[in-house]
Amino acid sequence: MSEADFPEQEFEDRTERAQRLMHAQKLDALLFTTEAEVRYFTGFRTLFWQSPARPWFCVLPKSGKPFAVIPQIGAHLMASTWLDDIRTFAAPHPTDEGVSLLSAALKPFKTIGMPMGRESSLRMPLVDFDVVKANLPGAVFLNTSDLVQQIRHIKSEAEIAIHREICQIASRSFENNQALFHEGQSLKEAFRKFKIDLLERGADDVPYLVGGAGQGGYGDVISPPTDTPLRAGDVLMLDTGSVKNGYFCDFDRNFAIGHASDDVKNAHRKLVESVQAAARIARPGKTCADLFKAMTDVLGQSDGDVGRMGHGLGIQLTETPSLTSFDQTVLQENMVITLEPGIDLGGGKMMVHEENIVIRDGAPEYLSTPADPDIPVIQ
Repeated sequence: MSEADFPEQEFEDRTERAQRLMHAQKLDALLFTTEAEVRYFTGFRTLFWQSPARPWFCVLPKSGKPFAVIPQIGAHLMASTWLDDIRTFAAPHPTDEGVSLLSAALKPFKTIGMPMGRESSLRMPLVDFDVVKANLPGAVFLNTSDLVQQIRHIKSEAEIAIHREICQIASRSFENNQALFHEGQSLKEAFRKFKIDLLERGADDVPYLVGGAGQGGYGDVISPPTDTPLRAGDVLMLDTGSVKNGYFCDFDRNFAIGHASDDVKNAHRKLVESVQAAARIARPGKTCADLFKAMTDVLGQSDGDVGRMGHGLGIQLTETPSLTSFDQTVLQENMVITLEPGIDLGGGKMMVHEENIVIRDGAPEYLSTPADPDIPVIQ
């Protein structure tokens, strides 16, 4: 499962962009411990990250290729990537989970950057990281979340092509709603049939599928499905993060079972209109906060009513930036983002709507097929 979908030039370009910023910030190396960053700079793609038993490391020096410091079990797959330097250790290990090997690998570097800020994590035991730092008394570890996020915000045309493909697969599955969903069907069965349809249409996996159903709206958008049957008057929502070649789509669709009330019809239309308002101004030079305001203005909401109304999208289901009132990230060409407004219907009910777009020099490109303002009715 290496990312042979991309030519080596793709990874050379990513590395060169990072190293230009590293030189500007006087960094000797970047250290990565998490799946997204290791994969982004190496092409190493595996489901083995699901196991927390082993740490994995990638080091990007200020010149030359990245190199890997990984468990022996990953050596064969890593060798299929563009990397030449692969250093391995036995794992799991009773006393040294790659700590000595990583310490030795980092010894030539004095200023080492790591993602330490918002949306970052340390995927190794903290006690082991403390040992690595103790082994390198002259080294300084700095927070480089902004640097890494700045690079990953901008997608290549090859990345966008994969996003487009999985978004279109999901769009076609949503369009098959009359064949997939029906009154009396359990929510769990609706999820199951939708997931099967996605896979049959070419999705590699459906690691994320959430939603809800309820009379005149739903209570939340993150619950697992239940055995509760769909009833006339329910609003059914499914939100999928399906994957193709390791890249996500992330959007949802709402459906009315049997019939839709005027409140539901109006809410759905307003949600679609809010997405359209944001898309009309989604141009290079605008900010995430600008898009957030465009949507809240249509919905008549204040900043305090909601958290965020969209986010970045890529090899992770959600990436930075966030569409919030406080995120002043400037939009740039080839950023892939979601537009995700939500509306409070009262009585503990809500509705959300989401589309995926790519920022272009001019009008944005919709990667998902845009929803019609009229909510689809399942008969």
